[in-house]
Amino acid sequence: MAAKKRIPSSKCLDISNKDRLFAADEQRDIALCGRSLAEPGKTRLAKLGAHDPTPTPYFILESLFEDLEFDDDSHLLDVGCGTGRVLAFFLESKFPGHATGVELDSDIAAFTSSWTKSFARIDVIEGSALDTSLAPYSHLYLFNPFDTNLLEQFIVKIEHEAARPMTLVHMSDNGETYSYIGRTGWSLLREGEFQSYRTAAGRSFHVYDCPQHFSIWRFDPQA
Repeated sequence: MAAKKRIPSSKCLDISNKDRLFAADEQRDIALCGRSLAEPGKTRLAKLGAHDPTPTPYFILESLFEDLEFDDDSHLLDVGCGTGRVLAFFLESKFPGHATGVELDSDIAAFTSSWTKSFARIDVIEGSALDTSLAPYSHLYLFNPFDTNLLEQFIVKIEHEAARPMTLVHMSDNGETYSYIGRTGWSLLREGEFQSYRTAAGRSFHVYDCPQHFSIWRFDPQA
């Protein structure tokens, strides 16, 4: 059976605006890995279809991962991991199993490798997700890491290489949800949008200028 998840909650923090939310996220980064994992800047690899690395706010990760099941055989791949916010969240939440980040930008991959090397259950691959074998993985996380044509190539790669059922979380998949629909073996588990953060006092403020859609999928290679 999958172990119970222990996900820390942002709701206990005194957060009243977007700047304080992001500052609290950086404090969580530093408490775990000794450094901030805030946005590293623009990608140098846009011509290759890569998008800017964007750390996912912790409150969004808490929501996206709350229904996911992990066990000792689970292996999460964060596609376009950037500085490693998802890897930090995986550790902080004490999920069982292993987590790997793959990052195309060599400088960012080196940064993430420098802090993850202290954790036996975390590692980082420098390179393209399209060149990375997907057979070991049970869970995939994407925060809009590349252009739609590359996403569609990646979906085909999943279908060819998955060795077991996979759960895929696609954050900020705006306009790309349809890339999965109607394909053999894929089923939609959950979808929704993030735009605002609700404080402990019940007030809300916008984190994004526009709603950011997400979808969570299950792929069964035996279907």
